[in-house]
Amino acid sequence: MKKMKLDHVGVMVKDMEASIAFYTEKLGFELKGRLTHTNGVIELAFLGFGGADETDLELIHGYNDSLPSEGKVHHFAITVPDVESEFTRLKEQGVTFIDKEITTLPNGYKYFFVEGPDREWIEMFQR
Repeated sequence: MKKMKLDHVGVMVKDMEASIAFYTEKLGFELKGRLTHTNGVIELAFLGFGGADETDLELIHGYNDSLPSEGKVHHFAITVPDVESEFTRLKEQGVTFIDKEITTLPNGYKYFFVEGPDREWIEMFQR
């Protein structure tokens, strides 16, 4: 298997502006990028500490406004070198897919989701 790493952790938020302000002003994160998903509804923001090859914190707004009081970690993502071949490989392994196809974001990043054994969401992600 080729080199893989934890790419990011997705956290659903109720207020994107307040969340970005908290993570940047209080905790010292830097806003690395922000975009609207191709579905036109969900907004994403990626934060980190300036390292080009670090694990990002992804803030997700608009996916679900009914969050429990403790918030919700939506998924974790694994960087893969070739998302298409990983899609094929996992299909052959009989993994349960959440997405039926690979999504390409406006910035060119590609991903798909699979389920873990306890129905946790795992994103296979290629920058």
